[in-house]
Amino acid sequence: MAKILVIDDQKSIRNTLKEILEYEKHEVQLAEDGEMGIKLFEKDKFDLVLCDIKMPNMDGIEVLDAIMATSPDTPVVMISGHGNIDTAVEAIKKGAYDFIEKPLDLNRLLVTIRNAWERKELVIETKVLKRKVSKTYEMIGESPAINLVKSMIDKVAPTDARVLITGDNGTGKELVARWLHEKSNRAGQPFIEVNCAAIPSELIESELFGHEKGAFTSAHKQRKGKFEQADGGTIFLDEIGDMSLNAQAKVLRALQENIISRVGSDKDIKVNVRILAATNKNLKEEIQKNTFREDLYHRLSVILIHVPALNDRMEDIPLLAAHFNKVICGEHGIAEKRIDDSAIQQLQTLNWTGNIREFRNVIERLIILSPETITADEVKLYAVHQG
Repeated sequence: MAKILVIDDQKSIRNTLKEILEYEKHEVQLAEDGEMGIKLFEKDKFDLVLCDIKMPNMDGIEVLDAIMATSPDTPVVMISGHGNIDTAVEAIKKGAYDFIEKPLDLNRLLVTIRNAWERKELVIETKVLKRKVSKTYEMIGESPAINLVKSMIDKVAPTDARVLITGDNGTGKELVARWLHEKSNRAGQPFIEVNCAAIPSELIESELFGHEKGAFTSAHKQRKGKFEQADGGTIFLDEIGDMSLNAQAKVLRALQENIISRVGSDKDIKVNVRILAATNKNLKEEIQKNTFREDLYHRLSVILIHVPALNDRMEDIPLLAAHFNKVICGEHGIAEKRIDDSAIQQLQTLNWTGNIREFRNVIERLIILSPETITADEVKLYAVHQG
């Protein structure tokens, strides 16, 4: 059942719509002009608005503008006996869900209302899902070092600037890449991750750019590469310092011209992707060793974001411990453990060479092996492998 606001200066139309919609189990409120309609809309929440185009004191387009300004997700269906193509086009451009002429075709009206309501429910579900996704990749910490990273992400994400993310293993470089994508205008498009270190050098070109059938022995059919899969979205080249020089040359072309070609083909394919890259290596040193192209480095490093080591943000350990306690206990289906202040202090004395990845593993070990309250004694006992 939807809650519907009907705005129309003709009493007979208002009453007819109320009768029909209430018969269909919807809740209906009526307004005899635009000003009254806006007041009712501001006072209450409606799932859908039916609004006449032509009214004495405020026309329907003005009402539509006011609704879109405050609640752009609310479907507005415009109705009019004076409708024409120009009016319909203007209403749709301004954000109206649909335009129906009088005399109303009731079957079409009911179908439109059902579709509009279902669309709004889908929009709400999508937003909830997106919040859940964002929660999954939440960036925990309030230290100056991590706040600097968050600030950089907020500034850079809305642009299409290429970003090189640096930092030790386990610091959360992938997390930064995901946030850059989620906060960008490409958030609804693919996020394709490629671990360059995990792909054999002889296969990296096929993985990135795809291949044609018969391009090599095991190429039994045509295959799209990661760049094509990411078209319209973001490709994240993790551990790019491990990429072969030959593959680097092709990535450089993709960056310069937004063009790739599959292995075994001379055909150019236009792609629209944002490139994010990450490495735990010092690429300037790799350039000196002639294992990384200097021109590619400068193309990738328009923006540099360095992710701090956990040892450089020890003040975040209480927040990280609480976060992983909640997440891990939820995964294991057990009640959250209490982490004593003494345990936190002991955790802050350790040398976290494996960074956040190692810290999470230690918290999981403590949760599994400790009693209901984790103290410094448990930390000393179960984190003894740390130097």
